[in-house]
Amino acid sequence: MTRYSDVRSDMSAVFLSASIVGSTLGRPAFVAQKALCGALRRARAALSDPRGVRMSLVVPDVLEEGCTTRQALERLASKWRVLLIYALLAGPQRHAELRRRIQGITQKVLTETLRDMERDGLVQRRVLKQTPPQHVEYALTALGKTLQEPLAAICAWATDHTE
Repeated sequence: MTRYSDVRSDMSAVFLSASIVGSTLGRPAFVAQKALCGALRRARAALSDPRGVRMSLVVPDVLEEGCTTRQALERLASKWRVLLIYALLAGPQRHAELRRRIQGITQKVLTETLRDMERDGLVQRRVLKQTPPQHVEYALTALGKTLQEPLAAICAWATDHTE
């Protein structure tokens, strides 16, 4: 039997994926959430609560190309994106700080990844109005911060399943 808390968590992931895809397509998140992929609308999982009332939950088919969940996973699956999100969970940081913290990333890849993440609405770029030269810092947006819980779950899984 599927618990309501599991369903709520699954739906949060679906709406997060719709928000990411919607922001990438230049549409507001709520529009993207209403326009979830056809596979999402067709696939259904049955739920039962303790009183025997049946409810239904729409489940995405991530194997279909047009699925918003698949598109979100493709955007987030880059190792550099995941590491940048993890690093930025500590708070706003400048480009050089991020490069020092994330071992192995080149300046070019860091710059490109930050630009892509800014375009996708995960990262906010802020120019600090100090004396020249101007400095820029990067921080997670509200949408980017919603990835903290899924990343923590992945870290916990890795700790539990590696030697």
